[in-house]
Amino acid sequence: MKEMKEIEIDKIWRIKMKNLFKKSIFPLVITSIIFLSACNDNSNNPEIDIIPVPPQGLRAIAMNNKVYLYWFHNYEDDVVGYNIYVSNSYNGRYQKIGYTTKNEFYDEGAVNGTTYYYAVTAYDRTGNESDFSVENVSATPRPEIFNLTLYDYRTNPNRAGYDLSANQIVPYDNQYADFYFEYYNGLYYMNVFKDSDIQDMGYTSNFDEIIYSPTKGWSPTKDVILIVGHTYTIWTWDDHYAKIRIKELYPDRVVLDCSYQLQKGNPQVKRSPNKERKISSSIYNITK
Repeated sequence: MKEMKEIEIDKIWRIKMKNLFKKSIFPLVITSIIFLSACNDNSNNPEIDIIPVPPQGLRAIAMNNKVYLYWFHNYEDDVVGYNIYVSNSYNGRYQKIGYTTKNEFYDEGAVNGTTYYYAVTAYDRTGNESDFSVENVSATPRPEIFNLTLYDYRTNPNRAGYDLSANQIVPYDNQYADFYFEYYNGLYYMNVFKDSDIQDMGYTSNFDEIIYSPTKGWSPTKDVILIVGHTYTIWTWDDHYAKIRIKELYPDRVVLDCSYQLQKGNPQVKRSPNKERKISSSIYNITK
C-alpha cells in the first residue's frame, strides 16, 4: 500500500509540473514570435531621416562689388543643395540670399566698402536642413582696377603715380599719390613714401590668391623690385590696404592689376595719420 501511495504522489507531481511548464513557456514563445514578426515588418518601421551635417571649410573672397564663397561638398548621398545666408554682423540675424547645388556661390548683391558675414547650410531630398556651417566668414568687397599702366617717374612724372582713393593716375609727387613706378639701372621698382609701406608677397598664380594683407614684414627701404607674376601689398598713409599684381614690365612703363580696400584697417594695427597729407622732401624716397 505504501509503495502504491508513493507512486500516485509521484504521478500527481509530474502532471502538475507539466501543466506549470506549459503555462510558463507557451506564452513566452508566443510573445517572442510576435516580437520577431514585428521587427521584420518593414511596413511599420520606416527608414530614419537624418538631418545633414553642417558644411565645412567655408571661405569668402572679396571682389569688386561681389563676394565669392566656396566650401567642401557634404559627403551624404541625399544632400542635394546648399542655402546661403548673410548678416551685417557676426552675431546678427542671418537672412537667406540664395541657394545652389554646387559648393560655390557668388554674392552679386554685395557693395564695395561694406562688410558681410556669411553662413551656409546643406539640405537633403526631403527638405531637412542642417545647422549653419562650422565657419562663419566675412568679406568686404573692394574696387579692382585691371590693366593699369604707370610710367617711369623720371621720363613721364605726371603719369607715374596712382591715387587709390580717387582711382586715378596722378603725378608721382602728388599730395595723394600712394605709389609710383621707377626704372633704374636695369631694375624695375615700385616706390611708396615714408609714411606708407609696401611688401613683396611672392609669385601668385592669380590676382585673388592673396586674400589678406600682412601687418608686418614691410620693406624698410620703402620700395620693392618688381617681377612679373608677383603680388605686392601696400599699407597707405591714410590706413588703407591695397594689393597690386604685375602683368607686364618695360623700361618706360608697368602694367598691373590693383585692388583697394575702402574700409580702414583693423584698430589694433591702426596708424594715426594726419588729416591732410603734405608731400615734402622729408618723405621722398629717392636714394638710387
